Amino acid sequence: MKRVYVVGTADTKCEELAFLADAVTAAGASVARVDIGTRGATAPVDVPASEVAEHHPDGAGAVLGIDDRGIAVAAMGIAFARFIQSRDDVAGVIGIGGGGGTSIVTAGMRALPLGLPKIMVSTLASGDTAPYVDVSDIVMMPSVTDMAGLNRLSRVVLHNAAQAIAGMAAKPAPAAVGKPALGLTMFGVTTPCVTAIADRLRADYDCMVFHATGTGGRSMEKLADSGLLAGVLDITTTEVCDLLFGGVLPATEDRFGAIARTKLPYVGSVGALDMVNFWALPTIPERYRGRLFYAHNPNVTLMRTTAEECRRIGEWIGGRLARCDGPVRLLIPEKGVSALDIEGGAFFDADADAALFEAIERTIKPTKNRTVTRLPLHINDPAFAKAAAEAFLDIAEK
Repeated sequence: MKRVYVVGTADTKCEELAFLADAVTAAGASVARVDIGTRGATAPVDVPASEVAEHHPDGAGAVLGIDDRGIAVAAMGIAFARFIQSRDDVAGVIGIGGGGGTSIVTAGMRALPLGLPKIMVSTLASGDTAPYVDVSDIVMMPSVTDMAGLNRLSRVVLHNAAQAIAGMAAKPAPAAVGKPALGLTMFGVTTPCVTAIADRLRADYDCMVFHATGTGGRSMEKLADSGLLAGVLDITTTEVCDLLFGGVLPATEDRFGAIARTKLPYVGSVGALDMVNFWALPTIPERYRGRLFYAHNPNVTLMRTTAEECRRIGEWIGGRLARCDGPVRLLIPEKGVSALDIEGGAFFDADADAALFEAIERTIKPTKNRTVTRLPLHINDPAFAKAAAEAFLDIAEK
């Protein structure tokens, strides 16, 4: 039988943890009380901190009995993420915490599939929650008062949270039916291409377009890891530029990791690899002064990548895709990679593009299942979109 995991530090939030667990039980859900404290529990739990800590790669000794609280909290976050992923009876997770507890619980929540109910009642929920939520679907619920013992307000907040998680667990969303979903990446400068691809595939697929702003790529790959995508058309890989050269919309080092892990059918391209994104012109790092810029709008400035930077970008992407054993088709538009990179355009640079294309071809290590194809087209040419759609259909049907 699946259970709602009620998680908190039973050494410092024992009263609140017990109240919340009882409220979830009263709402009709089966409960597992989990202690993630780094000191001794002062309330009954079903899963002690020692059991959670054992899931750390270096064992419980890397988590418990450490004088440095910061190190202990970080280690417990790693352990809890591995612990909760190992369970096969999770109907939902609800956590309580201040700074440390929120960090630990959300580390585990982020590791869970999208769609599984997750509520975090936190003293930090009314501030910048991006480090805790990232690209997951965690519901952050403000505790309003600090968690320093129950009071008339905290009882109401915890009661409402209990009702919410119990309701989610009792009536999970029905499994998706209908057309399989695809993930596509797009930027303003690749919109014609991606729109045309989606139009060609929409009759048979649910096309989900992600804005390639760092979080967009991570969101798409999170869906892939969660088993919610049937394939990916990664036309706009521009987030890699910002990762490598300090832009404001970067990918993470795990970009393309989900493609390697899931072996999903993948069609990729080099969309918008001609640019690094910065905010307004005065914010650009001093080392880039004197470069070629384009004002996308008053708040966003684009910097043209050089031939040497393009070489590094191509090697990075090729190296990551070389780790993918699923069907991979990388399409190169020889006449330009964005709306700005076109003959007569602000970012047209045939030498930089040539360096990019050569580096990808050299490092991707082509096989029968992983190929690179050059097309004498611009990325926004309708014929390029047609080729990308056909390439996907070809590998999806095999």
